Amino acid sequence: MLEVCVEDAAGIAAAVSGGGDRIELCSALALGGLTPPRSLVRIAAEAPIPVHMLCRPREGDFLYDAREVALVCDDIDLAAEAGLAGVVIGAGGAGGLDLSALGTWLAHAQRAGAARGSRLSLTLHRVFDLLDDMENGLEQAVAMGFDRILTSGGAVRAPDGAGMLAHLNELAAGRIVILAGSGVSAEAVPVLRKAGIEEFHASCRLPGVRTGESGRLEELGFQKGLRPITDASEVARLKAAIMDR
Repeated sequence: MLEVCVEDAAGIAAAVSGGGDRIELCSALALGGLTPPRSLVRIAAEAPIPVHMLCRPREGDFLYDAREVALVCDDIDLAAEAGLAGVVIGAGGAGGLDLSALGTWLAHAQRAGAARGSRLSLTLHRVFDLLDDMENGLEQAVAMGFDRILTSGGAVRAPDGAGMLAHLNELAAGRIVILAGSGVSAEAVPVLRKAGIEEFHASCRLPGVRTGESGRLEELGFQKGLRPITDASEVARLKAAIMDR
């Protein structure tokens, strides 16, 4: 299973044409991903593969106040009403998951799924990598009904967290999927496979091409460096590595 994380319409097309199995839809990948705009959600809903929408109202930490919790509830409604397959959520910090916020969102997702007659798939995002006690976090995620945990094993790059990923996968024992993300490439697949990983998450992006206007765009603050783009050939290369057993 290859999940491609994308932030624009071209990325959706590249993920599909490159052979991605699922899309994580967001905006602002440079910030780790934020909730995508409604217009992009509508386009993604037309994709021929499942789409999971990231619900993250701002950059920074994952400790949310009541207003932000309400924002995520609205985001969950957007995903459900658009016909997307699932949502990606998370709240908490080093001391543990925010069970109150997560409980509110999970109950809301359950109601939204029931209203449309189709359950929303639930992914706990990389707030998990901040936890001091990942083993306990995994048990809490299972108890709450999450389908998968997106994690790098607490490392900056998933290949460097392979030992923890293997440990988490063993603890999961088929009760929840460990989805490896961050620094996932075709070259990283063998070490992640040895850790028992079967689902892979990557942006498959390459640096954009510098144009005559690039310098002016950077000068005026419209972009920072060359804007990376999701590359269909990178998607295909990673998918081939995953399929090569």
